[in-house]
Amino acid sequence: MIGEIYEHALAGLARPEIEHADGSRCPLRVEDWLHIRPGDASIVERCHGATLDVGSGPGRLTLALAERGIPALGIDVTPYAVRLARSAGALALLRDVFGHLPGAGRWMTVLLADGNIGIGGDPVALLRRVAELLTPPGQALVEVQPPGSELRSERIRLLHGEQASPWFPWAQVGADQIAELASQAGLVAADDWTAHGRWFSVLHPSAGPRINARTNDSVTAGSGDGPEPDPDGILQP
Repeated sequence: MIGEIYEHALAGLARPEIEHADGSRCPLRVEDWLHIRPGDASIVERCHGATLDVGSGPGRLTLALAERGIPALGIDVTPYAVRLARSAGALALLRDVFGHLPGAGRWMTVLLADGNIGIGGDPVALLRRVAELLTPPGQALVEVQPPGSELRSERIRLLHGEQASPWFPWAQVGADQIAELASQAGLVAADDWTAHGRWFSVLHPSAGPRINARTNDSVTAGSGDGPEPDPDGILQP
């Protein structure tokens, strides 16, 4: 989706900008994703059980979790990012969060860090998918923008020199907006925290039926703790 410009940025060959639909631009801060950054430790220490890192990029958080002894799987739609994650020692798959994933309904933690709540441009649909992936006692850890930020759902693209990526959907969610969006998706905002200028929210599955992110059909959530995750298989089907 993001394509060659993003891959060149990961390789250090480009420093692209993000262009918004209104013409405004801002840097794509790829360097934040390549190495552990301030605030990451606060995410890692809150993860427990088998953890799915959605939009894992080059895998810094997936690897940090594994090094802490937490079974973790990263997923990303960019082949080069998945290769970088694997070469660093992280377990990563080339997958779309809305496609087939191992362990659906059995993940204890799902991560949406680094603004990945924006994936697909529809935060409610994405959070519904997260609700499908979580075991009933599980949690989603979501990085959001500071309170007062504009709620945005738009199309953006990457620019580098004369090159431009295709437009793709993205969203931005503020800390004071996530609870309402989570509620619409069958999740409950249970806690929040800040670290080094970054904002995060903890979401839990709510009681009762969940809504399938693709079909809008009801999916009844189970009760109890469910099966013990398999750290070696990382919840393979």
